[in-house]
Amino acid sequence: MTDRGPAPKIPYMEPTLKDAIPAIETTWVVVAAVLVMLMQVGFLFLEVGFSRMKNAGTIVPKILANFSIAAICYWAVGFALAFGGAGWFAGTEGTFLGTTDPSMFPAMEFSQAAVPAKFFFQFVFCAVSLAIVWGTTIERIKFGAYLIYAVVFSALIYPVMSHWIFGGGWLQANFGMQDFAGSTVVHLIGATGALAALLLLGPRHGKYGEDGKPNAIPGHNMPLVGLAVLILWFGWFGFNAGSTLGAIGVRFADVVVVTQLGAAMGVLGAMLTSYLITKKFDIGMSANGAIAGLVAITAPSGYVEYWAAPIIGLVAGVVVVGAIIAIDHKLDDPVGALSAHGIAGIWGTLACGLFTSPRLAELNAIGDGGLFYTGSFHQLGVQALGVAAAFATVFTVSYLVFWAIKKTHGLRVAPEEERYGLDIVEHGMWGYPEAFMPVPGSEYRPPTMPQGWPPRRPQPVTMPVTTRAQEG
Repeated sequence: MTDRGPAPKIPYMEPTLKDAIPAIETTWVVVAAVLVMLMQVGFLFLEVGFSRMKNAGTIVPKILANFSIAAICYWAVGFALAFGGAGWFAGTEGTFLGTTDPSMFPAMEFSQAAVPAKFFFQFVFCAVSLAIVWGTTIERIKFGAYLIYAVVFSALIYPVMSHWIFGGGWLQANFGMQDFAGSTVVHLIGATGALAALLLLGPRHGKYGEDGKPNAIPGHNMPLVGLAVLILWFGWFGFNAGSTLGAIGVRFADVVVVTQLGAAMGVLGAMLTSYLITKKFDIGMSANGAIAGLVAITAPSGYVEYWAAPIIGLVAGVVVVGAIIAIDHKLDDPVGALSAHGIAGIWGTLACGLFTSPRLAELNAIGDGGLFYTGSFHQLGVQALGVAAAFATVFTVSYLVFWAIKKTHGLRVAPEEERYGLDIVEHGMWGYPEAFMPVPGSEYRPPTMPQGWPPRRPQPVTMPVTTRAQEG
């Protein structure tokens, strides 16, 4: 009650099915996007684990900076170039997310999720692809090179490529290229950028002997690598299943099962292959088998039946081991990204041309059934065209960008800086301080010095003594 009488009653609006569907779809897309965002943690732990201790800390600001740059650039122009409108080359609508009209983003109009949810989902895809670029470059690249390339990649390279294949561009609209969640769009593109950087950057010091044979430079923390892979695996359910952009009809559950089957056989295939070659169940190969299986099943995850998923994953697990060993003889890729994301991404994209179910091609309204159903090589040819176009474009642009960075800012730290480690050189502190510097309360045991240097003795760490006079 008030002095003016009873308060007016606000009429209760009963939600209708028309109201509920967009809310449900939006909720699922945001949840899936958050799962994909969690993959940044996986990439961080993976690169830290495969690094030496002196370079472990630099991964933290790198991941944070790249994720943040990608957010701003994708919001400013990336989302518009990727999905705004239906141009053959790039989109034209939605810079700075200036419109939330679903009709302005026709490639995703089938989903009733809100446009900001779709934006956030597509942004975290861009951020994952950018994260893939850097695994090959750890332990010798200048930090500033990350930042420069991140702007170009997230504002231009990734958006245009994703428009071609995801956003109604020429590969999707004119040829029917199939890539449900990004074996090419996310993983191959990221690995291709990494290859361009690696060719200009060169190997870490000590990686190759005078005879040209590769030396092992083991990462310092394999349990962290294992944790990273499981986090990535967890996030991948948002990655693949979230690409349905909707929860109604529970189609995403089929994608979850297909994803799990492909990943599991990737692990087993890599373990078996590494044992046949080395008589050991290699830790790093097992980890990359999981990633390769996940990468390979990404493109077909919305196109294949359950039975095809283990085959795709198994081939990826076998191939990734051979690819890592072969590439290691020529290129210094510490985390195996060229193999696990690049080679496996190519295989996964081509697998659509073999295993795509005609009913799922019709459901997605993109392309045709695969060779094993139709007897036709048409879809396989389309997939090969898409792989070639994406690789050639991204490699050319990325190589030019990294070449320009090398000629201006510089791409690689100096040899002495590489020897000391990027943590202290680029950031002024160690990721593991007690391994490299005196820390109060502990005994400092310096690392083994290079051959020819005078030996050092362990020194107790003491705090400076001050007198009362000094304090006064």
